[in-house]
Amino acid sequence: MTELLDDVSWQGKIYGNGWTTAHGGVLDSTEPATGAVLAQVGLADADDVAAATARAAQAQADWAAATGPSRAAVIRKAAAVLADNRAEFERWLVREGGAVPGKAAFEVDLVLGELWEAAALPTQPWGHLLPASEPGRESVARRVPLGVVGVISPWNFPLILSVRAVAPALALGNAVVLKPDVQTAVSGGTLVARLFEAAGLPDGLLHVLPGGAGPGAALAEDPNVAMIAFTGSTAVGREVGATAGRTLKRVSLELGGNNALIVLDDADLEIASSAGAWGAFLHQGQVCMTAGRHIVLESVADEYLDRLAKRAQGLPVGDPFTGQVALGPLINERQRDNVHRIVEETVGAGAEVRAGGTYDGLFYQPTVLAGVTTSMPAFREEIFGPVAPVVVVRDEDEAVAVANNTEYGLVAAVQTGSPDRGRDLARRLRTGIVHINDQTLNNDAYAPFGGTGASGNGSRFGSQSSWDEFTQWQWVTFREQAHAFPF
Repeated sequence: MTELLDDVSWQGKIYGNGWTTAHGGVLDSTEPATGAVLAQVGLADADDVAAATARAAQAQADWAAATGPSRAAVIRKAAAVLADNRAEFERWLVREGGAVPGKAAFEVDLVLGELWEAAALPTQPWGHLLPASEPGRESVARRVPLGVVGVISPWNFPLILSVRAVAPALALGNAVVLKPDVQTAVSGGTLVARLFEAAGLPDGLLHVLPGGAGPGAALAEDPNVAMIAFTGSTAVGREVGATAGRTLKRVSLELGGNNALIVLDDADLEIASSAGAWGAFLHQGQVCMTAGRHIVLESVADEYLDRLAKRAQGLPVGDPFTGQVALGPLINERQRDNVHRIVEETVGAGAEVRAGGTYDGLFYQPTVLAGVTTSMPAFREEIFGPVAPVVVVRDEDEAVAVANNTEYGLVAAVQTGSPDRGRDLARRLRTGIVHINDQTLNNDAYAPFGGTGASGNGSRFGSQSSWDEFTQWQWVTFREQAHAFPF
């Protein structure tokens, strides 16, 4: 099978109307596990952004006027291309992003689901017949595209976090300018461009412009852009929101999380510790939904800690491309140093390392911290690494209070032997998502996804949520004949 990136004509370039020279220079895409150079990526600058948004705005009108079935066909074709080439996508996720093969396969499955759900959008009803306020007038409300949508995506789940905004935005008649993170510019950008190019998306509707803060700010400021869909850290999200707000753009922000996994005293601790390990250590903890705070009732805390530490100690860490490992590398040295700082400061404040706490290069051992309190860095900060801080509480009321003691509000999970008890507790948690008898890392293409507080303001995924985020209402009335008014 011919691969989508089987030649080097795309290297050092950006995508819009075909592949063009980038004005921001060239960056080596490296493998975090080995430091090997995988490709060269073209970097966009502010001029590239301005040219892309102007071209996107020009192309968007015809795309919005296309029939819903014709737009749906392009998205379905993209899903078919991905299914036929999934091995290539998975390989890039492993090598460029440090994913273990299972995580990469899971991510591709998520993207396929997003594409099929997006393909269903253009053939859904897109308006309402409203009651007439007077005889002889017809009144309708209809959904219309926003125009040009700017998408800024991160490095941790680069493919899904690009496509789940790009696909519904395109499906609903918008053009898109995508700025992927430079650390995963191929798996989060170049492959997305090739995917829709192979699917027959008309020219000018999708532009892929890797870059840093400069082109990101230019995209947020650009007058041709009607909306910014941003996924990333809370700190950067605040800046994006402030910049975009000055031009009154719509902004959908999916930001950080410091998520609680609550273990009640009637939970099956073997299962709960498995959920805790998966929630804390999947993709080295580099997920906004990671179980970052394990809140455990004191009567079962010792046993939960023992089981969780044993699981952590048994997880192999290494190069996911060449070895059978459970955890791969952290994305870069800065991320590793921040993770280790939080661990060391928390231990210095009185916590105990029950597993891990060490690293070799970018490979950080899965870490379990006991004796964590609400004042310690591992409780207060989003770690974004393979660290499971365990906080012991007296009862359910304290568990809820501790879980809610954060500026974030993305997701929580509850482990209990009583689903009714779990539901009652879930109603008291201030998060956008709650999973009972599960862990925190869940995603369904047909479900809305979003948080509260410092975790963001968007809920842009899932069928109805995509309509809400990527279109706007237009009220239209019709009269058979014009008539005079009192003036």
